[in-house]
Order: sequence, then C-alpha cells, then structure tokens
Amino acid sequence: MCENYKVSVIIAGLMCCLMNANAFTASGWSQAHATFYGGSDASGTMGGACGYGNLYSTGYGTRTAALSTALFNNGASCGQCYKIRCDYNSDPQFCKKGVSVTITATNFCPPNFDLPSDHGGWCNPPRPHFDMAQPAWEKIGIYRGGIVPVLYQRVPCKKHGGVRFSINGREYFELVMISNVGNAGSIQSVQIKGSKSGWVPMSRNWGANWQSSSKLNAQSLSFRVTTTDGVTKTFPNVVPSNWAFGQTFSSPIQF
Repeated sequence: MCENYKVSVIIAGLMCCLMNANAFTASGWSQAHATFYGGSDASGTMGGACGYGNLYSTGYGTRTAALSTALFNNGASCGQCYKIRCDYNSDPQFCKKGVSVTITATNFCPPNFDLPSDHGGWCNPPRPHFDMAQPAWEKIGIYRGGIVPVLYQRVPCKKHGGVRFSINGREYFELVMISNVGNAGSIQSVQIKGSKSGWVPMSRNWGANWQSSSKLNAQSLSFRVTTTDGVTKTFPNVVPSNWAFGQTFSSPIQF
C-alpha cells in the first residue's frame, strides 16, 4: 500500500510538471496607453479585423481591445490576452488605483498619420496602444480622462469549453475561423485533413481566418493547430462530413 502510494505521488508530480511545462507563462510588464471605443455596451466593437464576428455569441464579451500596429502583428496577435492596469503613479487624476482588467485582442487600431502620435494618432507606429472596449476601459480609468497611461503584460487566456472552428468559404476553398483558443490564445500555424486526404498546411487569410484550396466537401475535417508558444494539438474529425458553410463546430479539446 505504501509503495503504491509513493508511486502514485511520483506519477502525479511528473504529470503536473509536464502540464506546467506546456503552460503559457505571463510576460513582464510594459508601458503603453489606452483609449476606448464601441459605446457603453461595447456594441460598436463587433466584427473587427480578427474576424470573430459577434463578440457576445463567440464568448469574448466586452473585455476586448483593438491593438495598434506595433502589437497587432498583421493579425498574428489575434486572440492573445493582456492584463492591463492604469498607471496610477503617472496619472492619479484619471486612473483607478489597484485594479486591472484582462482583455482579448479582437481588432486592429489603425494608424492616423494626419495626427501626431502624441496628440490623436495614438495607434501610429511604433506606439504600443490599446483601444479598449469601453466597459473594459472603465474598469481601470475614469471616463473623462479619455486616454490614460497603462502597464500591460501578456497573460494566459482562460476560455470556457474547447476550441471552435467556423467553416466559411466557397466550393473551391475552405475559410476556417478558429476561436476560443486558450493559453497562448494566438495561432502560429494550422493544418487541415479531410477523411479522404492527408494533412495540408493552411495559410492565414486575415485575422483568425485560415484558408485552404483542398476542396474537402463531404469529408469530415480534422485540424492540427500550433499556437504561438509552440504547442501543437490535433482536433480529429471535429467537423462531420455533412458540414455546410456558415456552421461552427466546438471541440472538447483546449490548449
């Protein structure tokens, strides 16, 4: 009994170490600024350059942000999570002290080169900037401030349920939007496999949308997804053979 107990403890410890080795870890703190958009109900944040569509129904809610060019990385940062707190020491008038909010990157804040970077062109490169959904911004800032200095760190994404695959496109190509990605949140590469084909690499079309020209109609679809921290997971037959464009399928698997 005692020996069995010791073996069980050792196995549990090894599993815990393996799980922690694969876990995405938070970055250090960096400086930026933050504004807000989308209205008090964040209805103006729907859609966006990542392609997540209705942020309410896709699970992202009102804790989202559009990233400046310096952070957006041409869409490769879509789905990343950031913990943001107002820099109270720099702006005690409009910062709320001792609070933070965690947001998901769902949109792009474009530069405005007609305005200087320190006076209206907040998202101009090379500035790191978050244009946050108003409800999220008001967790850390006072409305009248409009723009506040912030400290931010990239953190693991905590998502409910598994990764989701939304199938769009046309008969001659598949356009797959991948959402609800936990841990690293953002995707580095994707492969697709039909029940009658081998693995084929997909390419990023825009934001969180990945495309393939494999014509996999009437086949069940599997995906192999690698997140930006190098973790790869396979989602076998997550899409049944009777799939149709416009449908979303949830996997029980999460990062």
